[in-house]
Amino acid sequence: MSMWGGRFEGDASPLFRALNDSLPFDARLAREDIAGSRAWASALTGAGVLTADEHATLDKALADLDAKVTANPRVPLESDAEDIHSWVEGELVSALGPLGKKLHTGRSRNDQVATDLRLWTRSAIDARVAELAEVRRAMLDLAERECTTPMPAYTHLQRAQPVTVGHWALAYCEMFERDADRLANARRRVNVCPLGSGALAGTTFPVDRDAIARDLEFDRPTRNSLDGVSDRDFVVETIAACALTALHLSRLGEELVFFASGEAGFIKMSDAVTSGSSLMPQKKNPDAAELLRGKAGRILGNLVAIAATLKNLPLAYNKDLQEDKEPLFDAMYHLALCLQVTPIILDGLTVNRDRLLAAAKAGHANATELADALVAKGIPFRDAHDLAGKAVRVALDRNCNLEDLPLADLQAIAPQLDDSIFNKLTLESVLGARSIAGGTSPTRVAEALSAARQRLGAAKH
Repeated sequence: MSMWGGRFEGDASPLFRALNDSLPFDARLAREDIAGSRAWASALTGAGVLTADEHATLDKALADLDAKVTANPRVPLESDAEDIHSWVEGELVSALGPLGKKLHTGRSRNDQVATDLRLWTRSAIDARVAELAEVRRAMLDLAERECTTPMPAYTHLQRAQPVTVGHWALAYCEMFERDADRLANARRRVNVCPLGSGALAGTTFPVDRDAIARDLEFDRPTRNSLDGVSDRDFVVETIAACALTALHLSRLGEELVFFASGEAGFIKMSDAVTSGSSLMPQKKNPDAAELLRGKAGRILGNLVAIAATLKNLPLAYNKDLQEDKEPLFDAMYHLALCLQVTPIILDGLTVNRDRLLAAAKAGHANATELADALVAKGIPFRDAHDLAGKAVRVALDRNCNLEDLPLADLQAIAPQLDDSIFNKLTLESVLGARSIAGGTSPTRVAEALSAARQRLGAAKH
């Protein structure tokens, strides 16, 4: 059933229908469209357009339609409707006759779709925030299991200084906590109600927009009808938050791929998230981690797509805005997959503590401690840095670690040193010395872990 055919005499081209019709993707908004329609029916009753009996009949039909869609979400796709709005209206007209046609009084598909999409986005954000909480839980569990396990940290993919696995895991917890905050913040701007904006200028019927917003659990109605029907900032912002979350997952995936490699051998990933090779029987490929990395590109592409679509649209509604849904739906779907698989990856990780310990001790990662010890002796840091570098060069020539050099060799470079330097160069001392807030000392990591669990617990309530 067409919602706009009176002005036209000829039939639409099949190619135009293929270009124009949005039901294949906006069918997923069926329950949101029904919810908005029930709120609108209530508003029309309050405005005197519908009688109480008509409202009761319409509401019952809409409730029945909601149950039908809930039982089989693909029902709308079995029709030839132009979009989900015309499908819902067509079902009502089929069931109720002329009464079904009264529901659209004072309403436009412009404010209707904007409302539907905000309802859907709000629910999707809530689901992603819940999934992020589970990712944070899994990362905190890993941090607790390996709270004091030493590992090398890297800059430029070169071993830099030792940290603990707990400290490394908590770095990702910080990222994922920010991601949850960003999504929750975006939700505030999602949660306003355009219904009642009409096509662009509002409606002449005295509907109570505050009541409509309350019925649909929005914070308030939109303030301007032109903006209400044309605003898609909330789509851009939501996809942007999804893209940054995907970026963080991608960084995690990259590190896990490296850590699981034969060259590093720091971790093993479980069979649940790895695959084999069709040719090489020995292979165990970290496919889940690689796909965390790969999906980020797709989600970033969705962000670029929606921004490019909106960048020079005039007010108010333009059919270009039909292109807002697929990037959002796609970003949410693939981010959900990534978020749901990440706890499985983390819970199944086996950490090779011996390999990590050896790597943390190697590479002269305690050279900064040598420089700091010289600073404590009154040597300016730049000079101490130079002297420590010379000691590293001697250790490289001797093919040994700094702490294995004889004291005489160290004193030949820096006479101020005594044998107390060897206590400062141990891995335990190096880690323990980083006891400043946010540092990698085991004490600080334990404190940070406890605080992160408390924040996560508070966020869930």
